[in-house]
Amino acid sequence: MRIGIIGAGQIGGTLARRLTALGHDVSIANSRGPETLAALADETGAKAVSVEQAARAGDVVIVTIPEKSIPSLPADLFDGVPADVVVVDTGNYYPRRDGRIDPIEHGTTESRWVSDQLGRPVVKAFNNIYARHLLERGKPKGARDRIALPVAGDDRRAKDVVIRLLDELGFDGVDAGSLDESWRQQPGTPVYGTDFDANGVRKGLAEAAPERKGEFRAGAASPAAGASR
Repeated sequence: MRIGIIGAGQIGGTLARRLTALGHDVSIANSRGPETLAALADETGAKAVSVEQAARAGDVVIVTIPEKSIPSLPADLFDGVPADVVVVDTGNYYPRRDGRIDPIEHGTTESRWVSDQLGRPVVKAFNNIYARHLLERGKPKGARDRIALPVAGDDRRAKDVVIRLLDELGFDGVDAGSLDESWRQQPGTPVYGTDFDANGVRKGLAEAAPERKGEFRAGAASPAAGASR
């Protein structure tokens, strides 16, 4: 597949390494420009491109940047990108890093907010696993204790594309419901930062509570994040 990655941090860089190793055609971008990704491109064979080029790279676009940076992406980033291109959001809202984002504080799920900012449907995935585990702990299909990852979104076909990619990477995908149910995999929930198998993920999703834990909420004095679009 042709895959664009916007963001070259721990998850973005790890996905570039894993997906190119599987033979996918990967383009990767960051906010500082393609020239800053030369070393990663040389290491992996991924193409270092602009953010706009990554959004138009092909079949799947993975957005893996801090929540506070989402409104800074070009407003027309996905203009003209075909509707069948799957957009994946890996992000989590951390108020200490991102500042206060009022819609999320008032109950909008993180990825619904991202979708609203991008003006595109998204699938939430890869947000609950550590980058090192994503790099090192994939196992063949059917292996004992294979790690499973929740996948939430409103488009069944798009979720199926992501679940197939997870399988290639060595993980089971668990359908976590609609995007508005993706709070079940947000920070502070039972599946966040865990390495459960598929049954464990299903159990964790079912046991999740919608109230955001205090350590993942902004305080009264928290600065506001960048303006939403």
